Amino acid sequence: MAAVVGFKRSPSKELKAGPGFSLSGVDPESTPGYRGKKSDGVALLAAQDDRLDELQEMLFAEGKFGSPKRVLLILQAMDTAGKGGIVEHVVGSMDPQGVKVAPFKAPTDEEKAHDFLWRIEKALPTPGFVGVFDRSHYEDVLIHRVHGWADEAELERRYAAINEFEARLAEQGTAIVKVMLNISSDEQKARLLARLDDPSKHWKYNASDLKERAHWDSYMKAYQLVFEKTSTEVAPWYVVPANKKWFARIAVQELLLETLAKLDLSWPKADFDVSAERALAVES
Repeated sequence: MAAVVGFKRSPSKELKAGPGFSLSGVDPESTPGYRGKKSDGVALLAAQDDRLDELQEMLFAEGKFGSPKRVLLILQAMDTAGKGGIVEHVVGSMDPQGVKVAPFKAPTDEEKAHDFLWRIEKALPTPGFVGVFDRSHYEDVLIHRVHGWADEAELERRYAAINEFEARLAEQGTAIVKVMLNISSDEQKARLLARLDDPSKHWKYNASDLKERAHWDSYMKAYQLVFEKTSTEVAPWYVVPANKKWFARIAVQELLLETLAKLDLSWPKADFDVSAERALAVES
């Protein structure tokens, strides 16, 4: 059996949007820190599924016994970038009992009547869970900036509110993994056309995608500002090149594995006499 090709440099180091980061300098076709081919990446994803599942089960078990630890994966991207594929192929390897996926669409009238973080608070993972936000509170600084729905003062208030919110979550035991799946404009065009050319994918197509695509450059500038203003020590951003779906999946899988490993998880110890209970089970 051929050896599985792993990362030469961890995604948490390679993909972090730290000081001086420039989105325009990231090649969406690249595979930073990984030297394998597509077949290697597919094999790596499958090889690490069991480990990811085990760590998530440990997290869930600790939560049952009072641990405050939890994980929040935030996925942001332009349309067609592969958020659904991450949920299916990466998050999908974990036990659904311990996973909570929240897809954020346009806010309802009730949600609009509250501050933008109100609906986000309601969707947060509880202790022991892995929460996944398919889009998130960042829509309220991205689309609102692009379309001019909020002025500069309000946007600055929201950036500050987001940083305070995420710092509070971290203090309460939430490990936050913020991922922007970065595809190129040409790749998005190809994926949109693929949806239109395949009747089985017509349900995925939304005419509004083309309207938002017309603002591509404005969105890239808005994302750059998001990284500059909200990539913090407790909740850094990771920009994952996503033209190659297989790479995006192994990169996010690795980020989750690293995050769970840092939580120093262990199986809760039995609070009963195991030998006595086993003897009773044998006699039953």
